[in-house]
Amino acid sequence: MGSSFGNIFRIHTYGESHGVALGVVIDGCPAGLEIDESFIQAELDRRKPGQSKITTQRKEADEFEIVSGVFEGKSTGTPISIIIRNGDQRSKDYSHIADKFRPSHADYTFHAKYGIRDYRGGGRSSARETVARVAAGAVAKMLLKHYGISCEAYVSQVGTLKLEKPYTDLNIAEAENNIVRCPDPETAEAMIELIDQTRKDRDTIGGIVTGVIKGTPAGLGEPVFDKLHAELGKAMLSINAVKGFEYGSGFEGVKLNGSAHNDAFYQEGDEVKTKTNLSGGIQGGISNGEDIYFNVAFKPVATIMQDQESINESGETVTVSGKGRHDPCVVPRAVPIVEAMSALVIADYLLISRSNRL
Repeated sequence: MGSSFGNIFRIHTYGESHGVALGVVIDGCPAGLEIDESFIQAELDRRKPGQSKITTQRKEADEFEIVSGVFEGKSTGTPISIIIRNGDQRSKDYSHIADKFRPSHADYTFHAKYGIRDYRGGGRSSARETVARVAAGAVAKMLLKHYGISCEAYVSQVGTLKLEKPYTDLNIAEAENNIVRCPDPETAEAMIELIDQTRKDRDTIGGIVTGVIKGTPAGLGEPVFDKLHAELGKAMLSINAVKGFEYGSGFEGVKLNGSAHNDAFYQEGDEVKTKTNLSGGIQGGISNGEDIYFNVAFKPVATIMQDQESINESGETVTVSGKGRHDPCVVPRAVPIVEAMSALVIADYLLISRSNRL
């Protein structure tokens, strides 16, 4: 019920923020794929808390264990199960909101749906659930690497501070050289200062993560309800705190006439190419072989270190006090999550495409 994602390359995540562990079961991974455990750990390290002064100070090693589906370093074709145990839960930090609904959190909606909720860090609604997605995404990245496909992402905006350069003018790999994960050093420094000042003001701020998928062959995606960009949108909008998704020219495209927006085709050797790429690598819901690029908007983190008015389960007016360890801005740690979800989508559609033709 909402904890599974994908069709052929399918994942099911489990666990809560303050439970014993979180994990993922990956079904449909082809047999014979070399599983690099050091790469999985490196991806988890990019997402884990406590990385810098602009992230939550919760300390989790996020060390994982593969408990099935891998033998002698290779996938067996059976379900791959990965578990990540929690180590630094401070559940007492949340006892003061056990019966209170925090503004803009999932407290009330979970209570309305289930009649019960895990108030410790939000339980299942916590962004800590994404650790399982990143583990699964690392396996998907290994599969895509076999086909020459890469999924990268970087922070392109924090608040009103925006990196104006297009991804084609950037070395995206340089994003890993700073704590905000912006590939432009000057903009990165300004973003870091803005986030740190927001933290000192006991507030939070939002931002945008830009994703870029390279090497995707033409022909991935289904033409009606399961369009490739629709699945990417679903994947991104399933990430905690995401409020918007756009690909290609996105909302800016409405400012252009069709004559300026159309991507003209041309032949280059054996490949069909487009002179421009305002389509974002997808036409008719199917990849055309060009780079797929998109933006994911994240809201300001809902937990702020200030008193806010709300109600409790009895409908009484109460004051909710911000406590615990939280990110002042989620986007630096969201970068590997966006990459993971895009890798899961492309891996799934790549396997689907193999069943479309003789």
